[in-house]
Amino acid sequence: MPMLKDPSRKYSPYTPLNLPNRQWPSKTITKPPIWLSTDLRDGNQALANPMTIPQKTQFFDLLLKCGFKEIEVAYPAASDTDFGFVRGLIESNKVPDDVWVQVLTPAREDLIRRTIDSVAGCKRAIIHMYNATSCLFRTVVFRNSPQETIDLAVKHAALIRKLTDEATAKYGTIFKFEYSPETFTQTEPEFAVEICEAVKKAWGRAGTGDDRIIFNLPGTVEIATPNHYADQIEFFCTHISEREKIVISLHPHNDRGTGIAAAELGMMAGADRIEGCLFGNGERTGNVDLVNLALNQYTQGISPDLDFSDIQQCIDIVTQCNDLPVHPRHPYAGELVFTAFSGSHQDAIKKGFEHQTVRHAEARKSAEPEIWHMPYLPIDPLDLGCNYEAVIRVNSQSGKGGISFLVKQHLSLDLPRRMQISFYAVIQEISDREAREMTVEDITTAFRRTYHFGPKFAGRLVLRSFKISSVHDADILATNSVSETEDSPDETRRFDGTVTVDGVARVIRGDGNGPLSAFLDALKSHLDIDLSIREYSEHSIGEGTNVKAASYVELTEPGTDPRNKAAGYWGIGVDPDISGSGLRAVLSAANSYIGDRQLPELKLTVGYNAKSGQADVASIILHSLHLELPRRLQSAFFEVVQRSARETGGEITYDGLTNLFRQTYHYERASSRFSLGPYKFEDGAAGKRKVTATVVFEGSSRVVSGEGNGPLSALVAAISTQLSGQLNIKEFSEHSLGEGSEVRAASYIELTYVDGPTKSSAWGVGLDENITASGLKAVLYAASNTEAKVVPA
Repeated sequence: MPMLKDPSRKYSPYTPLNLPNRQWPSKTITKPPIWLSTDLRDGNQALANPMTIPQKTQFFDLLLKCGFKEIEVAYPAASDTDFGFVRGLIESNKVPDDVWVQVLTPAREDLIRRTIDSVAGCKRAIIHMYNATSCLFRTVVFRNSPQETIDLAVKHAALIRKLTDEATAKYGTIFKFEYSPETFTQTEPEFAVEICEAVKKAWGRAGTGDDRIIFNLPGTVEIATPNHYADQIEFFCTHISEREKIVISLHPHNDRGTGIAAAELGMMAGADRIEGCLFGNGERTGNVDLVNLALNQYTQGISPDLDFSDIQQCIDIVTQCNDLPVHPRHPYAGELVFTAFSGSHQDAIKKGFEHQTVRHAEARKSAEPEIWHMPYLPIDPLDLGCNYEAVIRVNSQSGKGGISFLVKQHLSLDLPRRMQISFYAVIQEISDREAREMTVEDITTAFRRTYHFGPKFAGRLVLRSFKISSVHDADILATNSVSETEDSPDETRRFDGTVTVDGVARVIRGDGNGPLSAFLDALKSHLDIDLSIREYSEHSIGEGTNVKAASYVELTEPGTDPRNKAAGYWGIGVDPDISGSGLRAVLSAANSYIGDRQLPELKLTVGYNAKSGQADVASIILHSLHLELPRRLQSAFFEVVQRSARETGGEITYDGLTNLFRQTYHYERASSRFSLGPYKFEDGAAGKRKVTATVVFEGSSRVVSGEGNGPLSALVAAISTQLSGQLNIKEFSEHSLGEGSEVRAASYIELTYVDGPTKSSAWGVGLDENITASGLKAVLYAASNTEAKVVPA
């Protein structure tokens, strides 16, 4: 059946109250109401699968933790389960002395007696009696006249007075009485007042303070706009007698979706108390949401006297016990309520946080309140135990402001505006391509990958070490052969450093008017990467001894039109040293620039007008082979390099350099003139060490022995027995490579060989997991490199 074109033929509107002097519209809420949770009664009866006793107990504990002092725990006469639950709370002393346990009963004698029996021994109890009072229920459901309806309520109110007096005398229980004219919102206002006056008289002991009678005026079914409910509440408050002896309680339902508004306007109209459920559970569309109401007050600077500091725990327990989810858009509690996808919203939130940080800092200086005042966020998520991770989430509708906010929150990087635009394009392309929401991990990973930020995302070029030094004009003229008549700076900066290129360590050098320009000069000179700086900015991360510098740089190719904002390459660098952060930012941008194009092979110039020296050669060996060459070995190898480079115009490639080292010193190579077989050490005479070893001399295997102050000198003595001259140790050093179970020993030894007038010296380098073995290998390799002559067998 379709909707009617003229619904007035089926539905009639509510009848407004004639309340010409209504006061509630000019009132404001300045204090919290008395809160009563009816989750365990009204909420529970609305569930397809009512809670078990363990679930109800867990829920009760949650309500206590949140701060509720009045809890409707059951309809005890409805089932043995509900009765047993109430008895269990009391008999196990789970009810704190300052908490009122409320139980519900209809106006029926047998059920009232059962209800009062359920709270026997409780310290504080509220007996909540109801009967329906509206014309619809009187005439259709119960077929009672108005007077019969009043008589029913009065008779059973008097019975409750009698039974509670007896229970107080027997158990010492303090009782309150609550009466609900059920279907109040559909009841004639004058009749609602009349029946409540009669009930108050029958109760007979309404007083002040805790002796006040509670009149609960339920919006059993929401049938009008919330202002009508407020009119009904104000009418009741102004027409009931002895108002000071009465607690006016509200029990709004949410049939029209205005339960929150009805409750708030009802409080403005004079109500003192609210009954409802956490997150709005209840019959049909639910009861009023107490979390929503309380936090509405909280955001107005009014303490609700309820604590939702861990709202996620509340959500978890409520959803588990009710087996009902909390909607993602549910006020304050839904997973999306603090989330902005829209680009304009995200930009406003980002700017709001930045402004608030400054404003709060100023407030702290003058000891003023740090007021929360944020676009789109009426409450600070931190107050509810949440964080800012979900405040901005990214999809195809998001803007650069939200994306940069997440980068700042999770990576502590405050991107320059033009870099925000650049990275926004990256995220937009990913989001459009994959047609899904971008998570924080997606965004931070994309950022790291785009700008080669972090060890896992390092690009083809990686800065390993560097030194920035001052170079005066005379040094520059000499190095670059510049005429002294040309203009030159008084002082410039020189970059000397090691950069790995596709995993290979390379030493580069450049000059400029600052560290960054000197680095760019080095990249241009050695790698043919010709870029210049268009924009640079920096800021600090952290405080005190842990502070780091974050640098941002945009590089462009020569001749780039400055109006072409899309032609640049952005980079980011973070380092404890500000120069280091800037250099890393340059390399980050350079990595984006080079992409996967082939780079020129780096070469050292060691011949005439050499640009590279002994230290450069040693640095390459250090970074490529991880060997820390002794100073004399550096000098010796540099001479080898110079001799080798004569055939190539004084130049040698990095790969050629490392291969030359391996060949010269038999490093990690199996073949040499002399090689060591099995050996054994034992104590010799006068505290010396004796070695017996199999040594292969130019293909001839011989068993030799010798003594020395240590293993190396013993082996040198043993080898010398087979030579026409004498070997001696001139220098020895060693160090470790690697860490933990991967550690190995590197040994360096220089031997001299004297055979009459013939004298020679040579170095050997040994590597082994055993430190003694590495030294012995170095001895054999060094001996092989001397001019030693083997005597015939």
